[in-house]
Order: sequence, then C-alpha cells, then structure tokens
Amino acid sequence: MTTSIERTNAVVDTRDFLRLLATANDVSVPGLIQSVASALLRHYPLDVDLDISAAALPGIWAPPEPGKRKLTPCRNAQ
Repeated sequence: MTTSIERTNAVVDTRDFLRLLATANDVSVPGLIQSVASALLRHYPLDVDLDISAAALPGIWAPPEPGKRKLTPCRNAQ
C-alpha cells in the first residue's frame, strides 16, 4: 500500500527527474532511464487517486479523462 508521503514524493521526484532529462546534454548510462522511471512509478498516483484528489480539491486537480491522453514520443525538428 502506498502512503501519502510516498505518493507525494513520487510526484515531486518525477518532476525533478523530468527537469533533469529536459536539461541533460547526454544520457548514456544504459538502463538508467528505465530503472529511475520504474522506481518513480512505484508510488505514482493512479487515476483513482487523481479522481479522489479532484473531488476533494477541485481547484487543484481535475479528474482524468479516460482514453483522452496517449503519450507518444515527440520528435524534435533539428
């Protein structure tokens, strides 16, 4: 069971990880991204958690829209 502090830490740590990736010049350690992502996802909020948060704090969270989001790799034009 994920505790509230683990869930909060997952959100904060994921934000920091994404910032790191966004500013990195080179990520060359094989498997690093996958292993860090797996660790962050362990306690990352599920849609049901977001639904509950949205009901309690509608000014901060919105309920996820099922089937609307699909993450696709972006290709940078260079």
